Formats: sequence, structure tokens, C-alpha cells
Amino acid sequence: MGSQTTAIGIDIGGTGIKGGLVDLTTGELISERVKLPTPVGGKPNDIVETTKEIVSRLAAEDPTAPVGVCFPAIVSHGITMSAANVSKKWIGLEAEKLFEIGLGRDIHFVNDADAAGYAESRFGAAKDKDGLIILTTLGTGIGSALIYNGVLIPNAELGHLEIDGADAESRASYAAKEREDLSWEKWANRLQRYYSHVEFLFTPDLFIVGGGVSKNYQEFMPLLDLKTPMVPAVHRNNAGILGAAALAGPGTP
Repeated sequence: MGSQTTAIGIDIGGTGIKGGLVDLTTGELISERVKLPTPVGGKPNDIVETTKEIVSRLAAEDPTAPVGVCFPAIVSHGITMSAANVSKKWIGLEAEKLFEIGLGRDIHFVNDADAAGYAESRFGAAKDKDGLIILTTLGTGIGSALIYNGVLIPNAELGHLEIDGADAESRASYAAKEREDLSWEKWANRLQRYYSHVEFLFTPDLFIVGGGVSKNYQEFMPLLDLKTPMVPAVHRNNAGILGAAALAGPGTP
């Protein structure tokens, strides 16, 4: 297969780094999903080395495939402006350049929630949908992505909206539910407060809910009362890989 239809996606997380070769027409993985543990401490050079190992395995199947990498940080012009669950050495680092030197090739570098949102717009719950779509991932924090008419608007940090004097994700993330041992109903009350606020600010056409808890969407989504339609994400575990690959591939808007 030529590089016009395939790309390598790499998803870097706090505990694992995973990658796969993606068919850009169907959004399906056409290789094994390769996963290695994130190096302890999450230091830049260590993460680049682990990423290099995964890319070299996947590039054996398609040496010309473009590479996309998604990362848990605000990414502005290739520079990581924050660090979630990795070393603080990433803050202010020219990360895209560091990966390109380490991997010996050009890459497309993007925030992990943005990659997940883009995957849903190309291959998932938002495919062929117009208007403003907001993906939120409910996990350790609240990640978010804005897609308008199929175009990604990067670095929306809607988990950090201040609601009732607190960072929204500190009260409404899935981690907050577990930490405080909240029932689905009590957690849904907090999600209601959060999504109502986001709805008021943006008037979106669709909410997509991702993160591991979205597989239990029947437990909490019916408890929410919103004007905006809400659906669970389709590509939970592979969303980062698919989105990073799609953004690296040809013809990305």
C-alpha cells in the first residue's frame, strides 16, 4: 500500500505509548496495535526513543507512510506549552522538532484530545456532520476538541473552564467521580452543570463524549437535560492513533 492511503498514528499517554498503521479511507487499523510502556519520569529524550522503536516497527510495513503523533499537552506551533502526566521538561519545548530529529522524518504533532476529536469527525460519531461539534473526554481530567465543518480548531481547553469557583475538571471528570465515590446521579448533576455552561458559551450542534467511561454512557447520558444532541464516541482506545494518522495524511483540511 502506498502512503496516499495509509499513515502511522502514535498516541503518547502518561502510562503507555501506542501506535498503528491506519487506512485513511476506512479509519481502520491495518497493523497490530503496538504498545510500549511510557518511560518512567516521561522525559523528552526517553519518550522520543520509545516512539522511534514503535515507528520503526510500523514503518517496516509501509516505509513511506506519513507519521502523526498526539501528545497530552497544549501544542502551539510545534511547542508543548503544558505537560499532563509527563515530565515538566516538556513545558516550552520545541517538541515537534525534537521528534523529527529523533525519528529522522517529518511528522504532524498535535494535542491528544484534538486527535481524538478529529478521528470522530473523519471516521466516527461526527462523520459527515456539519456545524460545531464538541468532543469531551471524561477521564483523569476533561479533554476537549472543537470541530467546525470538519476542520479542527486546536487547543480548546474546556476542561479548565471555571464553574462555581473551581476548575470544571476537578469536579466533573471521571477521576472526580471515583475520588469522591459519587453515584451516577450525583456525578450527572455535576456533568449537567458543566455541559449546560459549555452549551451556553458555544451553542454547539453536537456533543460527543469520549474517554473510557463513555462505554457506560447509558448510566449517565440519559440523566442529562440539554438542548444539544449528545452521543458516545466510537473510537475510544484507538481515537488518538486514528486522529494523529489522519491529520498527518494527505488532504487534511
